[in-house]
Amino acid sequence: MVPVRLGALVTHRHDPQRLLLVGLLLASGVASAPARADYPIASHRYLADPGSLVFNNRVYLYNSNDDDNDGSAYTMHSIVCVSTSDMKNWTDHGIVFQVPAGASWAQNSWAPQPIARDGTIYLYFGNSASGVGVASSANPIGNFKDAKGGYLVNASTPGASGTNSWLFDPGALIDSDGTGYLSFGGNGETNARIIKLGTDLISVSGSAAMLAPTGFFEASFLFKRKSTYYFAYSSDSAHGLRIDYLSSSSPMSGYTYRGVLAGQPPVNDNNNHASEFEFMGQWYHAYHNRSVAKQAGIDATYKRNLALEVLNFKSDDTIEQVTYTTDGVPQVGSLNPYVRVEAETMKAQSGIETEPCSDGGMDVTSIADGDWVSVRGVDFGAGAKTFSARVASSSAQGAIEVRSGSPTGSVLATCDVPATGGLQKWQTTSCDVSGATGVIKDLYFRFKGGGFGFDSWQFTGSGDVSGSGGAGGSGGSPSNAGASGSSGSGFAGSTSGGTGSGAGGPSSYAGLGGAPSAIAGSSAIAGSSPANGGAIGMGAAAGKSGAATTPANAGEASGCACNLADRSATERPLISVALMLTVLLRRRFTARRSIAASFPRSP
Repeated sequence: MVPVRLGALVTHRHDPQRLLLVGLLLASGVASAPARADYPIASHRYLADPGSLVFNNRVYLYNSNDDDNDGSAYTMHSIVCVSTSDMKNWTDHGIVFQVPAGASWAQNSWAPQPIARDGTIYLYFGNSASGVGVASSANPIGNFKDAKGGYLVNASTPGASGTNSWLFDPGALIDSDGTGYLSFGGNGETNARIIKLGTDLISVSGSAAMLAPTGFFEASFLFKRKSTYYFAYSSDSAHGLRIDYLSSSSPMSGYTYRGVLAGQPPVNDNNNHASEFEFMGQWYHAYHNRSVAKQAGIDATYKRNLALEVLNFKSDDTIEQVTYTTDGVPQVGSLNPYVRVEAETMKAQSGIETEPCSDGGMDVTSIADGDWVSVRGVDFGAGAKTFSARVASSSAQGAIEVRSGSPTGSVLATCDVPATGGLQKWQTTSCDVSGATGVIKDLYFRFKGGGFGFDSWQFTGSGDVSGSGGAGGSGGSPSNAGASGSSGSGFAGSTSGGTGSGAGGPSSYAGLGGAPSAIAGSSAIAGSSPANGGAIGMGAAAGKSGAATTPANAGEASGCACNLADRSATERPLISVALMLTVLLRRRFTARRSIAASFPRSP
């Protein structure tokens, strides 16, 4: 049994069936389960096949853009990047690479995988299943350009071809000695390949080595932890379309099958694609599923969405199989409201879209009355006094409400949106704030009226927790796809006075489909954090800053969002009955662990 999650049901406003369902649930007094936090990520976009990169203390996911698909085939020809510094609040950087504008020889850009060396990011992608190309950029959010002028790997590459093989789904790894390796292949157990990259990372060296993983289908991915190399991949339908894995003490040979890394994701029932990476000492599993499209009531085959889960290892360096949860990824630090935060940085949303912004980066658009965006774990310290937002509007017809806890929670501030002279003519509007102190677990920006744009926000007050000054981020240049590339985000000093390097093995890509991870029951940031954490600096020139984080002290479990104390007197009896029924159902199905495990656990 899968619990109903209202937060996911209201992802898009243009869906009367879902809105009716939400209304019926609320009217009947059913207690809502926690809104999805990491499942899905960037729910305003259809994205898939996440390739991961840890770069300058930030996680970047590069994704196939399923918004390119027309509903009858995979036709992805652009790559969208989203990033985070705290694993909860994700910034939409828009399209960072597109073909044929960025690579004239290619018609598609599928399942990208990045690696970085000496300040340059190399982005490997599949041109359908005919071969692999590579683009590069000095900025993780683009603009990426073709680095080679043709295929890096295709049927003429020594050792690449197999029996009806698909030459796509690149997985890239930079070893500790600087050597690069690329995995690829699909459509048969003997079609998995690994090849050594040239020293320039845009050529290959020698012949590709053949692997024969059990049930190999697609979605190869290479990563390294300590001295062990891992080859992860999507198995075929006969093996459950899981993410299985091999391990070896050598990057190109000697691999042994170790088992299942992650099963077929919930709300997916289709292809599976994932990447693994380390950030701040913790490993993660990024993947996709189809929950957003399915809950929108549309054909989900070619409309996937991102998700994230924690990945753990056993003492013998084998991998613990991923457990899909509903909020299982803890926040790393907290969000600093006293620096500029992009409006397209969010944990969740309802109704909005994003677009390239005339000031650089992206902005929130397609706003209608009642829409909202939210961020997680915001540390106001001693308290905020004012709230400012960069907005654009052709006429004075709306407002931004800042609310605590939910879209209908306590109002902390209300800023009117003035007429600015156009939807890309940006002005700052400010208003007083009341009641914003300490760490607010979920902060909502709810929109009244509509027809305006929202670019960024910032609070001021005695509780400022900004760091020692942010390093300037490099400005984003317009992408080939026409979306302005937003700037890189600079990081200020941490509490110890310096920035820690974001450790992490590069993750590679695999498969056309990805598995979503439902996230549940682990602790999210709720403890107050020191008021001197590192803040992300303002971007230079046209660049913009991302969200800042500060180290957190204690965490508050976030498995359930339905505290009785927060409900009205009329709601409490109904919720109590619902909770009692839940307990009875759990007892009834104790022996059926697979079903019991699907219930979110309360704190």
